[in-house]
Amino acid sequence: MARAVSLGLAVASLAALSACGGNKELPRADLAASQVTTIGVNSYLWRAALDTLSFAPMAEVDSNGGVIVTDWYTNPNSPNERVKVTATILDSDLRADALRVAASRQVMQNGQWVEAPMEAATVQKLEEVILTKARDLRRSAIRG
Repeated sequence: MARAVSLGLAVASLAALSACGGNKELPRADLAASQVTTIGVNSYLWRAALDTLSFAPMAEVDSNGGVIVTDWYTNPNSPNERVKVTATILDSDLRADALRVAASRQVMQNGQWVEAPMEAATVQKLEEVILTKARDLRRSAIRG
């Protein structure tokens, strides 16, 4: 309720300001813009990537550069295998090509972690999950 009142006051203030002063146009308020740059990258993609990768401990999180790197994660059901994921947000627009996900996989052999191939479908699935969550976040913001 308080949020709706605050939003109403903000809209009324913008309307009153737009009636003042010459030919200057004020930017339109767009609460759910597909381009959000306050943190350097698209905030919907950023939040969706953080949420999707929250299963693993974070090694690096840089919102200005748009990079999230997890530490190695070992699934308790597969103790001889671990993965590390890097998500990079490349643009301020909410677009599929604004997201790149890369993953590394290692398996335990003779007491040593050894590089192993990662299925491309796994990386593609992570990208799809992040993009779907980002779109859902944007839709939620539009509905308010």
